Amino acid sequence: MATWNSRGLRGSGLEDLINRTNETYANNNLCLIQKIPTPITPVEINHSTRQITLAYFEKKSTVDYIGAVQGIPVCFDAKESKTDTFPLQNVHEHQVRFMGDFEKQQGIAFLIILFTERNIYYYMTYNELRKYWDRAENGGRKSIRFDELDSKYFFESKPEVLVPYLDMIQLDLNNRP
Repeated sequence: MATWNSRGLRGSGLEDLINRTNETYANNNLCLIQKIPTPITPVEINHSTRQITLAYFEKKSTVDYIGAVQGIPVCFDAKESKTDTFPLQNVHEHQVRFMGDFEKQQGIAFLIILFTERNIYYYMTYNELRKYWDRAENGGRKSIRFDELDSKYFFESKPEVLVPYLDMIQLDLNNRP
């Protein structure tokens, strides 16, 4: 069993932006995406602040978000990187497996990576993730360099939508065989 601590809050800034984006999308009837909470068992609670100070993960979670976009099943995970290198250790084997199974069911699975120093987002398709994952599994590099990424999948915030990932889903669909 893994212990929960403040490291589990990494990426919560990005998740907040995505949650707000999801509300905007839902209010405009564009999609319905839900944040999947990580199941935990509290062990210690600070009763004066009502905050959990120690907990255990009940089981491995799948991805951060799941839902449907205009009838298409979608799942994705949100990740952040402070540098121009994204460590694959930030993605877990059970997540890659879930995303692969999701795609086999005609869904779309992807990562949204925020490169915080550059303040730019990247939409990583499952197939691209799988390419880097397999490379690492076969003894290759265990991280992804910024300059390896496909430039067409970089995107930025828009005034009306904080993390406009629907544009990237459309691009992904257009580039599928």
